[in-house]
Amino acid sequence: MDSLDQMMDDGTTYQAEPQKPAWCERKQAVVQEELRRMNQLPAKSTYVAHRLKRTESQEKELELLFAGLSL
Repeated sequence: MDSLDQMMDDGTTYQAEPQKPAWCERKQAVVQEELRRMNQLPAKSTYVAHRLKRTESQEKELELLFAGLSL
């Protein structure tokens, strides 16, 4: 009897736990490395100011979030 038949007879099933995609972990590692490098640069650096700049939509989203928290 092969293992599939045995599992069907036993009612045993195996479901692997979902794993984070590898690209997600790599992306997080790259972002953390970039932040680490930027923290070593002077705070007034144009590069740092540009990289940490929020978009207008991100600013609005933060304002709405903080407005909701202050109620």
